[in-house]
Amino acid sequence: MLRPRATPAQSSPENRQPSGEITVHVTAGAKRFALDAPLDWQSEQGSPADSILIDPGQQFQEILGFGASFTDAACYMFNQLSLRSRAQLFRELFHPSEMGFSACRISVGASDYATKMYCFDEGAPDPELRRFSIDHDREYILPMLKLGRSVNPDLFLLATPWSPPGWMKAGGSMLGGSMRKKSFGVYARYLAKFIKAYSEAGVTVNALSVQNEVDTDQDGNMPACLWGQEYEMQFISDHLGPLFAKEKIGAKIWILDHNYSLWGRAICELDDPEVNRYVDGVAWHGYVGEVSAMTRVHQAHPEKHMYWTEGGPSYRDPEYQTDWTQWSATFAGILRNWARCIMGWNLALDEAGKPNIGPFDCGGVVTINSKTKEITRSGQYWALAHYSRAIRRGARRLESSASLEGVSHVAFANPDGIKAVVLTNAGPQRKATLRMSGMETAVNLPADSITTLTWRA
Repeated sequence: MLRPRATPAQSSPENRQPSGEITVHVTAGAKRFALDAPLDWQSEQGSPADSILIDPGQQFQEILGFGASFTDAACYMFNQLSLRSRAQLFRELFHPSEMGFSACRISVGASDYATKMYCFDEGAPDPELRRFSIDHDREYILPMLKLGRSVNPDLFLLATPWSPPGWMKAGGSMLGGSMRKKSFGVYARYLAKFIKAYSEAGVTVNALSVQNEVDTDQDGNMPACLWGQEYEMQFISDHLGPLFAKEKIGAKIWILDHNYSLWGRAICELDDPEVNRYVDGVAWHGYVGEVSAMTRVHQAHPEKHMYWTEGGPSYRDPEYQTDWTQWSATFAGILRNWARCIMGWNLALDEAGKPNIGPFDCGGVVTINSKTKEITRSGQYWALAHYSRAIRRGARRLESSASLEGVSHVAFANPDGIKAVVLTNAGPQRKATLRMSGMETAVNLPADSITTLTWRA
């Protein structure tokens, strides 16, 4: 695996000895992000075999945030809750004093997780976009986004289309197919109108990716669209980028929004100066390939940012509620390879993974029972808790290394001076020694556990 490397801009002279009490939160067995007995620092004693070393003098990417996706399906499920239950859940998910979700994704029209297939300009070709309307989103999507922003005003929103309107595509349908070059101009205006309409409705869109999963049409089983590499490049350099610049649309442009295996495509697109000038970064999914792909792209283009924008559990998985170590180890690898955010997939679905107009069996970060409205939290939820509750926007990842196998680790320095380390132990119980700046503390790592330690240096 490629090793992330520091650059001069990421070096820090900070190397003060830590002191004071270390706060400990643990998920293991019956514990869920439970407060455990605090730890104290002491002077280093020899060189223990099972140690984790943090070097605050080496700092890497700045964190944007953690969250998941406000799909049509998720917003529909939120809308089924009573006002009181919804307010309680949104406070739990978004308030900075709780989960503090601050980076989430929305779909431009229908994704596969929607109550129905729709876009914002249905019907016959409409190159003037006279029919354009976001009315579908006014019923429950925009209200949920406004509620999320009211709880956390710093909520960052990425917008992603699963398909252009069918009349812009070869095949004429939102189900699969490919983009037509002759539609590039009108589609750029369509996306600009979407961002403006959302702004007028009270919801600012902070970033836009060109297409969800550019390299598949999902066999026509759901809203999807193939975008060849040269198509995405030309669309950005000749249409979307210049239009956003001309009309002063502030949303950042992200490319790819697909798997690690397409890292070569991302580098080639960013190598083009006319594409590079308009693109802020690369959006990634982790379904195929190796997480080190993000480091490959970072090393080729350190001026661009890496973002992780989709991944979620299956509601059919018997460990849906307890697979927290699997997700936490995944998140640690993502963050150790330059990602600035982690966005899960659907924020909420029902007990059968619905609403769903596609072929997949995803579960929500939370499940809302369609009959009882009982809320169940997934293993992914509890993994996210260990990161989103301790690592805030503007935090910098710190260099960390370990002399023990089987324990994932990642460390951060928050803007307020609080440092955090997340330790994931997927094996049996063990002890480890955390070391930083000449000080150390012994940490108990229960079997199948996540442990988050926070302290003020």
